[in-house]
Amino acid sequence: MRSAKTYVLVPGAGGSAWYWHRLVPELRRLGQEAVAVDLPAADDAAGLREYSDTIVLAASDHRDVVLVAQSMGGLSAPLACDRLSVTELVLVNAMIPAPGETGGDWWAATGQEQARRELDVREGRSPDAPFDPLVTFFHDVPPDVTAEAMTVEPAQSGTPFEEPWPLSAWPDVPTRVLSGRADRLFPVDFQARIAGNASVSHPRSCPAVTWWR
Repeated sequence: MRSAKTYVLVPGAGGSAWYWHRLVPELRRLGQEAVAVDLPAADDAAGLREYSDTIVLAASDHRDVVLVAQSMGGLSAPLACDRLSVTELVLVNAMIPAPGETGGDWWAATGQEQARRELDVREGRSPDAPFDPLVTFFHDVPPDVTAEAMTVEPAQSGTPFEEPWPLSAWPDVPTRVLSGRADRLFPVDFQARIAGNASVSHPRSCPAVTWWR
């Protein structure tokens, strides 16, 4: 019988543990433990260090941790790896920064905008249309979940995006990259490229990657 692991779930921008509210009971139903992290996203005084401290505090009593990071969580979750008993790092449509790169610079450095525009054109949307979260994020989300999400507007401070990513290399932890086929912000071919699974012009150091989509 496979031993239970603790899945520590790190959200993206907005920092809400609610993002994982459907996954947590599923993991527990399968006999695993799950900890969804609330990040201090609205606090302008909180940077990447404070985000990683929050992750460590939420998971500090657990061993055999699978650290799961979604979107912006890719900036902070790797910083917690050397302070937790992490057996695997899972990136879910996540930002994968290079050493010294800020989260703000990441978008242009990776070519995310061009990838997003090309996907819009392929799928028949105007790449110049005003941003609409319902179109970009919720097009394939069940209506009841969308309705619940729209009741709040989580704040996200710009502070973590302004700080250079402090590690000199990716953590020495097996890393799995997951990408949703229908993701419109980080298209699947873009995600594969930045994960180092295709020819890239800006190499990312992400060892022991397993790619799933």
